[in-house]
This record gives sequence, C-alpha cells and structure tokens, in this order.
Amino acid sequence: MAPTGQGGAMDLAMDEGETLEKTPGGPEGTGPAEKPRSLWSDAWRDLRRNPVFIISGLIILFLIFISLWPSAIASGSPLDCDLSKAQQGSQPGHPFGFNGQGCDVYTRVVYGARTSVSVGILATLGVALLGSALGGLAGFFGRGWDAALSRVADIFFGIPVVLGGLVLLSVVTSSTIWPVIGFMVLLGWPQISRIARGSVITAKQNDYVQAARALGASSGRMLLRHIAPNAVAPVIVVATIALGTYIALEATLSYLGVGLKPPTVSWGIDISSASPYVRNAPHMLLWPAGALAVTVLAFIMLGDAVRDALDPKLR
Repeated sequence: MAPTGQGGAMDLAMDEGETLEKTPGGPEGTGPAEKPRSLWSDAWRDLRRNPVFIISGLIILFLIFISLWPSAIASGSPLDCDLSKAQQGSQPGHPFGFNGQGCDVYTRVVYGARTSVSVGILATLGVALLGSALGGLAGFFGRGWDAALSRVADIFFGIPVVLGGLVLLSVVTSSTIWPVIGFMVLLGWPQISRIARGSVITAKQNDYVQAARALGASSGRMLLRHIAPNAVAPVIVVATIALGTYIALEATLSYLGVGLKPPTVSWGIDISSASPYVRNAPHMLLWPAGALAVTVLAFIMLGDAVRDALDPKLR
C-alpha cells in the first residue's frame, strides 16, 4: 500500500536516506567518488608487495647503518695490525681472520662499507643533479642548447670509463674520496642527461603544460611545477641502478691503484692487496669481495624493483 499522510512521507524519506547511504556514488552515482591514486602512491603500494624490494631494502638499510655507526658491530680500529697474525684464519673474536698486514678482516670489511656506500651515494647524487639539470634544460628549450649539449655528451660517451680513470686519477695524490667522486660525476652525467631530456620532451607535450603556457605561466614555473615532477621517475630508476655500478667502479679503480689509496679503508684496496695471496689465504679476498658483490646486487635489485613499479607499461 502507498504511504499516506505525514507518517508515510517520513517513512519514505527514511527509506530514501538509507538507500543513499548504501549507494557508494550517491544519488544516481553522482556522489563523491574515491580519490584517484597518483603514480607515486601506486608505485609505493606495488613496492611494499614486492619481495625483491623488501630484501634489497633491508640489505641497504643495514649497509647504511654500519656506514654511519660501524663501531656498533665492530670493535677496534681497522688500522690496528699485528704482523705476527698475518694471513691467519678465523679465530675467536676474529671470525674473518687477518690480512697480510695482520689487520682484522672483519673490522676492515665493516669499515669499508662506509667508504663504498659514501662514494656510491655522493657520486649518484652529483650525476643525477648535474645530468637532470642539463638534460632538462636541453629538452625544455631545445634548438641551439639541445644541439650543443648533445655534441658535448657524445664526446664524454666516447671516453672509456676505466681508461679515463687510469689517465685522470693517476696524477691525483689525494687519498680522500672526492677525486674519485668528481671523476664519476664528470663521466656519468651524459647518461642521466639523455634520460632527463627525453622525459622532459615527452612531458612538455602534455595538455596540462600547454594549458599552463596558454594561461601565461613562466618557463621556470612550467619546468619546476608541471614538467619536472612528471619527468623525474625515469631519472630515479636509472640513478638507483647506477648507484651499484659506481660502487663497483670505485672498487675497480682502487684495485688498479688509481682510486682510493691507503690509509683509506676500501673493499677495492683490500681485494687488491689480497689478490697475490688468494691460494694461501683465500679468506683475505673472499670476504671483501663477497661484501662488494652483495652490495652491488642489492642496489641493482632495488633499481629493478623501482623500475617495475614506476613503469606504467608493466602494470
């Protein structure tokens, strides 16, 4: 029976209210919809479910921890040596044995993480900032700036990295990490610049950029507010993968004798000094080489996970 009178009208209104509350989209589906997720929120959701990201992230967090506070897990100094214990194997309190100078291998492996991680992170930041700035400006303004940067980048691409390190770093006498970092930035920025250039060229053709231009937005505002946030994802992916490469490059240059120099504690230096004794005392080589391999693999795995999360084509 149809509702009549004031009571029937109230019952009908209550029924409609309950129906609207149960309808997610409001009346006729026109109510407030779920807030759309951004690329970064989707990427973070995917990363949290990726076991590769979790494992590599835990390894990297541990490496950062021991880089900041190596004394938390290693007592003593990596420069304290006792020649009477040279090349001896594992002993109580010295699980990794001793190197050719009688220094504790475990302590040197722990303290070597600080040098390798510092070089990798600082070199990656320098390469990413310089390459992104130059490539972004070239992609945004184009014409003469783009042509000039492309030709300069081609020159740097033609320099072999190891050969360039042998030539440029052989004249450096400093034992600090800064010459090695400067060399990596000098030869590493062209790759990031090309990635940034392509991303900016793609992003500036979007409708929201054209709308901002039509509304009179300045070039700086369009580049910083509209283009850069939407073009930075490929740069982050490449930089994350390159971080592991720079750690391996530092070890290679140190092994060849042109990178870091004693008394700096480095995995590359320890690998170089242990190579002649690999048959008699393999532990001197295996532990620093294993730490280097795990570190490089962790950063490469992290970069692959970030690439998969940020690439819409892989969704």
